[in-house]
Amino acid sequence: MVWFGFIFCLVVILFAGFKLTRYGDAIAEKTGLGCVWIGLVLIALVTSLPELVTGISAATLVDSPDLALGTIFGSCTFNLAILAVLDILFSNGPVLNRVSRGHTISAIIGAILVLLAAASIFFGEKLSGISMGWLGVSSLLLLGFYLLGVRQIYNYECKRGRKENQQPSSIKYNDISNRQVYIRFTMAAMAIIGAGIWLAYIGEEIATIYNLNNSFVGTLFLALTTSMPELAVGIAAIRLGAIDIAVADLMGANMINIAKIFFIDIFYTKGPILSLVSRTHLITAMITIGMTAVVVLGLRFHYKRKIFKIAGWYSYFLIGLWILGAYLVYSSASI
Repeated sequence: MVWFGFIFCLVVILFAGFKLTRYGDAIAEKTGLGCVWIGLVLIALVTSLPELVTGISAATLVDSPDLALGTIFGSCTFNLAILAVLDILFSNGPVLNRVSRGHTISAIIGAILVLLAAASIFFGEKLSGISMGWLGVSSLLLLGFYLLGVRQIYNYECKRGRKENQQPSSIKYNDISNRQVYIRFTMAAMAIIGAGIWLAYIGEEIATIYNLNNSFVGTLFLALTTSMPELAVGIAAIRLGAIDIAVADLMGANMINIAKIFFIDIFYTKGPILSLVSRTHLITAMITIGMTAVVVLGLRFHYKRKIFKIAGWYSYFLIGLWILGAYLVYSSASI
């Protein structure tokens, strides 16, 4: 029965993900904010909510901060691996050749956020143990840096948008009213959030049934299930030709994932969460930073053809690093 619920949630997420992407693209057109901004903030916020709910429930109901942080960091690596999947599905050359180089900014900000979180875990109570009550100061810094990063990206996109608006652009959604777009976007978002949260709980149930290690389950299995909305949005974006939304959603979701540590820390009242988790998460953090560096290089240095006609050069590195990270986490969890 648990696997039936798992499959049902996946079907709902895939269907709603297509609708969310379509109407997100329509919002970008009607507001003039651009696909990058809509994907980075609006769609990324929707698709990343399952990780937040899973993280809070893992830290409070299950009393497992390792499970919560494992879900957050593991989701970051899986989101970057999704980029390789989209590259394979995209038929018109390497996918990073067709997107804005503005994604470099969000990728770098995401990597810095991961590095700050990793430093808080590495130094333990010396850094992340500094607190206001039970809330760690480092968690507050992560949220602050995320908001600052979003502001910088917004300013960049506004400048780029003004230049693009000087040139005529095609109108794709003139037949849909603004009211219809917002209503349908909200309905798709609610479907994804509901199914994503349910899927996260199903993941926890499967982990309990098979008696899997918390760090391993959080980093791999729960991270995979809670990243299904990002995968659905990415596939839908490829089909619609809204590639910038797909990449922006993945980069934005990684930024939001680390910022969500602040909210998980609020609910976890036994102390600053980053000072109480296993250093196993440092493995995933370093893998995330390495994968992000590969994405940045892929955005900066274009190679027109896919290697073996399958994927761009960076996709092979992304998949290889993800497999390496999964193996290292599994090995450390087995010791």
